[in-house]
Order: sequence, then C-alpha cells, then structure tokens
Amino acid sequence: MTPESSDRDADHPTMLAWRVHAFGPPTVMSFEPVPRPEPGAGEVLVRVHAAGVGPWDGWIRAGRSVLPQPLPLTLGSDLSGVVEAVGPGVTAYAAGDEVFGVTNPRFVGAYAEYAVASAAMLSGKPRSLTHVQAASVPVIAVTAWQGLFEHAQLQSGQTVLVHGAAGNVGAYAVQLARRAGLHTIATAGAADLASVKDLGADRVVDYRAQRFEDEVHEADAVLDLVGGETQARSFAVLRRGGRLVSAVAQPDRARAERHGVRAEFFLVRVTAAHLSSLAALLNRGELKTRVGAVLPLARAREAHLMLDGEQATPKGKIVLEVVPD
Repeated sequence: MTPESSDRDADHPTMLAWRVHAFGPPTVMSFEPVPRPEPGAGEVLVRVHAAGVGPWDGWIRAGRSVLPQPLPLTLGSDLSGVVEAVGPGVTAYAAGDEVFGVTNPRFVGAYAEYAVASAAMLSGKPRSLTHVQAASVPVIAVTAWQGLFEHAQLQSGQTVLVHGAAGNVGAYAVQLARRAGLHTIATAGAADLASVKDLGADRVVDYRAQRFEDEVHEADAVLDLVGGETQARSFAVLRRGGRLVSAVAQPDRARAERHGVRAEFFLVRVTAAHLSSLAALLNRGELKTRVGAVLPLARAREAHLMLDGEQATPKGKIVLEVVPD
C-alpha cells in the first residue's frame, strides 16, 4: 500500500454491512464493504455494538414492507452502541455517549459496523443492560406501549385481552399492562402459560384448548398481535365502544361497525421520549428483556433463516452482536 492510497482510505473509510440489491429470500443478503456514512442534520453516527433482528427486517428484505424501500439498502433498525460523531443541530448527544433506539423511519441501516441514526429516535442506553439486551428492546417495547396506551387508550382498572402474549411484543405488553393497573387476559400456547402468568397476566387462556371468546366478555380492548382468524373472532369479546388495536393487520371496519367498536391497525412510531420512559423502567427493574439467539454480525443471513422458519430459534429476540459486550 502506498502512502497516497493510505491517505485515501483514511479520508474515505469503509465498513462491513449487510446489503440487499434485489428483494428475495435470505440468499439475497450480501455482507460487503461499503463507505462509512456521515451524519446529516439531526443525525448521529453510531458505532454499532448490537443490532436487533425483527420480522419487519424480513419483510423489507423480501420486498413486502409497507414503506417505500429503494434499493440497494442496508438491513436493520434496532441498535445499541456508542456515538462516534454528531451531525449539525444535534445537542443531546456527544461522541462517546452510549445510546439505543432505531435508525430512521424507514427502519434500515443497522446491520453494519456503523449506522447513521436520527437523534429523535434514540435515547441513552439503559445502564442496567448490556448492548445486546438494549438492542432487543426498541421496536417491540414501543409497539406494546403505543398499542396499549396511545391507540387502545387504556387506563388503570380496565380490561385488555392480549393475543400472542408469549411473543416478543406480547411479553412487553403484559408487563406494561400489569404495571399500569390493567386487568390483563392473555392468550398463549400450553407451553407458555406459566411464563406469561409470571410476566403479570391475571389470566392466561390456552388458545389451542379453549375458545377465548367463551372465556372473555365485555373487554375494554384487544391488542391483536396475531391477526387472521384470531383477529376476526376478537370483536365478540369487546364491550360496545371498546377498541381492537392490531399491530399486524388492518381490521375489518364493517365488522367493527356491526359490533359497535373501534378498530385500527397501527405502525409503530419510535421516539426519544418513548425510549427514555422505557429506559427508566428497565433501569428500575420494572421490565424484563428476553433475548433469544445471539449471533455475530457475520451470521445475519442465518438470523433471517430463523425469521423465515427455516432454522429453529429459541424464544426471545434475535440479536446480532457487532462488538462483544
């Protein structure tokens, strides 16, 4: 290497990132060197220590995202790491700060050694968590929070039915509902009944052995994390004026009108305020994280095989470790 080429490398540093040049199965993912990004106005450059893997990453990779996703792109949204540099107008963070959150509203860019993230979608990393644990939190925990309190508008003493309570979003929903003083009924499989009860559900219904609509009546809200037939059957358990809120599929508006309830689908909107509130709860031990598989960044394709059900995975959030804790 000549001195001149060394200078060019220093002026234009590269990094490794998981790129998608064409939509498709996990085989379309390419681990390749790309230019290290620079933060723009309102952004920070994060040295990624860990990146969360979620179903939305698989939808983006496959071309099924509800958001426009121009190609090529770098996969990943959830992250935890250390601020490397800040862009114009950013005063909340400085180089060396530990942060966690989401990259941007398109949910891309985190499966990399460095990622640019919107400062408005970050918060200080919870002190009680490792980077791997922190990267497991943002999207799923904020989804649970917004579903319960901003869309269902639940208040202490009311009753909520949480479908898919053993899943990643559901586990946070049960914990947050308990903390808010809600009467929480949850559906889960037989193997998960005890763990969901331990998270704080007042009652757990085995969805395979019991019809939940025979067990639940006059609920104030349903948080649907399953969709399909489960969502369609859920209208019957709501009181008139109740709410069905889904994070997975648009509910049938005509069916909602017949039952005299409100029904909506929502996309999560991660903000610094949500993350800061969650970080405080995590630091006080009022919320528990649940990490499943932890893989090095270089094995992100394997993580997507897990997402697609082609490889077994333990319960909990899949996380890519970029810098070992």
